[in-house]
Amino acid sequence: MYANIFGDFVKGKDLSHLSQLLQKGIKLHRKIDDYIDHHPAVVKLTHHLYKQLPKVAGIAVDLYFDYLLAKNWKKYHSSDYITFIQTFENTEINRETFPKQKFWNVLDRMKAGEWLKHSQSLYGLKKSSQGVSNMISFENVLNEAPEVFLQNEAMIEETFHQFMKEAIPYFDRYIKENILTNT
Repeated sequence: MYANIFGDFVKGKDLSHLSQLLQKGIKLHRKIDDYIDHHPAVVKLTHHLYKQLPKVAGIAVDLYFDYLLAKNWKKYHSSDYITFIQTFENTEINRETFPKQKFWNVLDRMKAGEWLKHSQSLYGLKKSSQGVSNMISFENVLNEAPEVFLQNEAMIEETFHQFMKEAIPYFDRYIKENILTNT
């Protein structure tokens, strides 16, 4: 779980200086990003939202999907959502395994602010939209994403469920072939 998140903090293709675990997590993270960015229904949704959220529609879709996954957790995961969060937050890991201080700063804020717990609510969507907006280096309207979500909720939810229906079997195969193997 942590290795996947770590993918947001690593640039470049050469991962050889990292452990196999981190390499697999980063590759999974990148594979998920690539899959969502090129999924036809998601591309169509992103284009639809672009006028209201110029330059950040794709980021907004990622945040919307995080929110909808948390909100619909029981439909897509066998574990209880709160139990999943507690397992994630209580898993002890060696800080030296993840050699980026920015990663730890975000992770510590994530835990302290209970970001995962709040991600099931519109409040959480609002907070994540504001937080990511503040981290973007250019002027943007990502803080308006929650309102745009409400205006387009049916279309966004339909796209999310269509995406998940296709993504789950795709990543089940990918994980079996690439993550759970010793290579």
